[in-house]
Amino acid sequence: MNFGALDAGILLPALAAGLIVAATHVPLGMRVLARGIVFIDLAVAQIAALGVVVADYAGFEAHGAAVQLAALTAALCGAGVLSWTEKRWPELQEALIGVAFVLAATAAILVLAHNPHGGENLRDLLSGQILWVSFGSLVVPAVASAAILVAWFAVGTRRGSAVFYVLFACAVTISVQLVGIFLVFATLIVPALATRYATARRMAKAYAIAIAGYTLGLVVSALFDAPSGPAVVWTMAATGAVAAIAARRRRVER
Repeated sequence: MNFGALDAGILLPALAAGLIVAATHVPLGMRVLARGIVFIDLAVAQIAALGVVVADYAGFEAHGAAVQLAALTAALCGAGVLSWTEKRWPELQEALIGVAFVLAATAAILVLAHNPHGGENLRDLLSGQILWVSFGSLVVPAVASAAILVAWFAVGTRRGSAVFYVLFACAVTISVQLVGIFLVFATLIVPALATRYATARRMAKAYAIAIAGYTLGLVVSALFDAPSGPAVVWTMAATGAVAAIAARRRRVER
């Protein structure tokens, strides 16, 4: 273990990025689980990533406004198509989401095939570069995520399919470039799944799982020089499992 790697200058911005992602993904994840479309985040995240890949292939600056716009446009188009298919073929929605994911993933591989850094770019999109963020780079994502969160709770019980998909696409576009596709999925599903049968304070418990997962994962990543994204995924899953088992035992004891 390398305790010298516990550098607050690196870990605190990374943790802030994780908390920004968790802020929107915890409530959205509960909605995803309730709707039975668990893999929608993978599909929309992969479509947003495809937008990034295409913009990069076209020669735009890696973190410039054009790339952000390309990612958002791709995610909104993908979300729009999935919103339409849900209304037309609801019984096939989960399968169609899977097809959308595979098409977007393979399209990204095809675009990156002749890029000498294609493998590295693909790995970054999957695992993320959370340790490379700075507080300055988080200002815009934080403001945008706050706006999404306010809009989500302001609409309340009136939120319909179209509103859900639009807000979901915007949230995923922000998060996929901060933490990668793997962590987008984990943050969306693990806290919601772990608290699925919570009878009280479910939202608070889900946020606690997400925060603990990011905190422990980043510490483990630093101590053992492990990839940060996968480390956080595993610690979040472990935290969620412990929380779910503890909650079940409390219910049995009652």
